Formats: sequence, C-alpha cells, structure tokens
Amino acid sequence: MSNAVLYDNRPDGIAILTINRPDTRNCLSREVREGLRAGWHRFEHDPLARIAILTGAGEKAFCAGGDLKEMVEAGLHVPPRDMFPLPYDNIELSKPTIAAVGGVAFAGGWMIAQGCDLCVASTTARFAITEVKVGRGSPWAAPLIHMIPQRIMMEIILTGRPITAQRAYEIGLVNRLAEPEGLMVAAIALAHEVLEGAPLSVKAGRETVMLATEMGRSAALQAARAAHEYTYNSEDAQEGPRAFAEKRAPEWRGR
Repeated sequence: MSNAVLYDNRPDGIAILTINRPDTRNCLSREVREGLRAGWHRFEHDPLARIAILTGAGEKAFCAGGDLKEMVEAGLHVPPRDMFPLPYDNIELSKPTIAAVGGVAFAGGWMIAQGCDLCVASTTARFAITEVKVGRGSPWAAPLIHMIPQRIMMEIILTGRPITAQRAYEIGLVNRLAEPEGLMVAAIALAHEVLEGAPLSVKAGRETVMLATEMGRSAALQAARAAHEYTYNSEDAQEGPRAFAEKRAPEWRGR
C-alpha cells in the first residue's frame, strides 16, 4: 500500500483506513483509489480484523469526491464500474464497516461514506451530492432510497446543496454525531459495541439487513432464516446463553 491510504491494524480487531491526502481534500485520485482497493483487500483477508473504520486525514475533508482535474485530462466519460472502490459493490466485503466523517463528504466522498454500514460524523461535517453542479452523474446514489425519504433524496440530488451533519443525522444518514476532536473516539466506541456481539451473529445480522433492502418481505424472511442457520448451530450459540446464566462475559470463538 502507498501512503495515500494509511492502514492501522489495531489489536482490538479494528482496522482503520485513513485517506491521507489532506492537501487535496482527500479527493479520489488514482493513488487514493489504488490505496483504498489495497486497504479493503487487506481488511477482508485479515482474520484478526473484524470491523473497519474509514476516515480522512485533516480537518477540512473526509473526501471531497473525484479528482476533477484528472477526469478532464483523461477525457473521462462514463466511469468504469470498478473505477472507484466501493464497499459491498465492486469491493467484496463480508465484515462490517464504519465511516468516520470529518469535514466535507461531497460527491464521491458521500458515495464511499454511504457505502459503509454505519456512519459517525463530526458536528462540523457537511454532506453533498454535487454532481449536478459539474455536469456529472450519481448512479451510485440509487441505494440511498433505503436510507432516507424519497423527497429528501430528490432535493439533495437535484440541487446539489450541502446538508449539515445535524441534518444528516435527522434524516437517518448518520448514526451518531461527535465533536470534531472526539470523532475517532466515537467511531471506535461504536466499533467496540459491534465487537461485543458474537461474530457469527453480527455477520448474519448484517446479511439480513442487506437482504431486506433487496427482496420482498417473504423472500427476505426465507433468505434470512438460511443466513442465520449456521449461527444457530454454532458453538457461540451455546456459549452466549451459558455465559448469561453464569453471569459472566461470553468468550466468543466465531464458530
């Protein structure tokens, strides 16, 4: 990995990916894209990393979006589907992720924050889908309909106007707010809450949420039952109730 994206593998099972180009507001240049692709691959294949936090260096930007200068120089028309590394879309991940957003998350910055499972934002953060301002498109925003109401989504996309972190929290785009100096503390605290759960239950629970956004009610229920079957038959499914009865913390084995 290059230093465009830093990877910190913490001993508590949390991997932190930091876009490290604050001088260009962490825009999605080629080197950043390659760094993210390598970072997500490393996270997915690291058995000790159970959850990842994606953030940006500096106080001004989480990520200001694509590198417009690079796009002009390349004469880019329709971006290839694999151009921007997007978790759970063209990047296959089976573990949960959190976006820790400080500063602006515009265009592609919103895209990669939206792609993560959870989002913690600084009170000074701002979010915008700005493509209409520069004549580009935002097809990646389609899944947003499962996160926020239709009319709010319509206004955000059609106007390109930024919304505050507070507004993002109110409409359900952001899970938690934190003061700027406490952003990573809050993101790590949320990650620890997820890590307290049984690994297989977390994995199946995450799959259930995604299934429910892609299927009708009956199909989602059937698929979710199948996704949880391995969990129910695991050692952890016996350890959890046993630990509760014995009034102690469970010792999860992930099997």
